[in-house]
Amino acid sequence: MSTQNKASLPVIRRLPKYYRYISDMKKNGVTKISSSELARMMGTTASQVRQDFNCFGGFGQQGIGYQIDVLWEEINHLLFHDGKLNTILIGTGRLGRAIFGYLTAEARGYHLMAAFDCNPDEIGKKLPGDIPISDIRDLSAVCGGVVPDVAVLCIPRQSAMQLAPKLVGMGIKGFWNFSHYDLSVDYEGITVENVHLGDSLMTLGYRVRND
Repeated sequence: MSTQNKASLPVIRRLPKYYRYISDMKKNGVTKISSSELARMMGTTASQVRQDFNCFGGFGQQGIGYQIDVLWEEINHLLFHDGKLNTILIGTGRLGRAIFGYLTAEARGYHLMAAFDCNPDEIGKKLPGDIPISDIRDLSAVCGGVVPDVAVLCIPRQSAMQLAPKLVGMGIKGFWNFSHYDLSVDYEGITVENVHLGDSLMTLGYRVRND
């Protein structure tokens, strides 16, 4: 059975957090950790940690705990084992450029193939790393027959709604979507991470006002 079939979405969403904490411990020379210690760092329970890791076969031994090097290797493999995903950025305004900086400097597992926009003032410019901004109308030609795995959408809602069918038709497997258009509603077979910055801010505001 594949990892995707065995692990629920909440478990998968916790993997990057485990990875961050374990990477920090590895850098700091920590060699072993118990499920209880890891649970305290994660803000969960030891039972939840063990259940999460059991979804992938389990990485430790009862009463002994987890070897940090082994844990890091296993989670690193789960997150990045297929190498880098070919990625395109659509929308190179302020948000798009900020996301571009993250993709090229911080994000692991992604190869930015190309960037696109519809604004004549943007088309023809180059992003750092000598990546040209192409006309969105030339999407298929620029990709040159290489189907991107992921599209990052930093465009308005209406533009995303109009462009989504073409991207799905091209064979895009996943979207990192900042457009405020919930792609997962209309395209159930596509993997989508809808990022709503406004929702996060409103959640923060509510908690500050009511906690």
